Amino acid sequence: MSSLRPFTALDLFKFNATNLDPLTENYDISFYMSYLARWPTYFCAMESAGGRIMGYIMGKAEGAYENWHGHVTAVTVAPSYRRLGLAKTMMDELERITDDTYKGYFVDLYVRVSNELAIGMYERLGYSVYRTVIDYYSGSRPGDPDEDAYDMRKPSKRDKKRESIRENGRSFRVYPEECY
Repeated sequence: MSSLRPFTALDLFKFNATNLDPLTENYDISFYMSYLARWPTYFCAMESAGGRIMGYIMGKAEGAYENWHGHVTAVTVAPSYRRLGLAKTMMDELERITDDTYKGYFVDLYVRVSNELAIGMYERLGYSVYRTVIDYYSGSRPGDPDEDAYDMRKPSKRDKKRESIRENGRSFRVYPEECY
């Protein structure tokens, strides 16, 4: 049994088990707090019946005009709770908030091109590659190479013509400074 609920500042002291995956991006406390303060509806925790944080999702609304959208900054599930559909539940909630609260045209996220498991999951959830962002991720250690990211998108109800997606996204390459 699990429940999806708003993330609280006290959860920052309880969510370390969800961040142990090497593919999960980690941030400093001020980063998490800024999201909690600015976009509280986009920051949710999945909690077990015993009160353990099983996973969390954090996002934001950004852009302008037809580029107004919801962005998934982080979604992660603790290793012991994977393959239960928790990530889908959290993604569904972020998409619902984008549609109902922020009236966005799409939801987007960035994922390492090497993270095939995550890419496959996002594709099963209806996301497609919009573009490849060259050297988006810095090497994790000195001397490590930078890594490209896929900007993956899923149109929202407001994008009736599906203009926020494209067919050839993997071959459409841009640099991070070209992303808006």
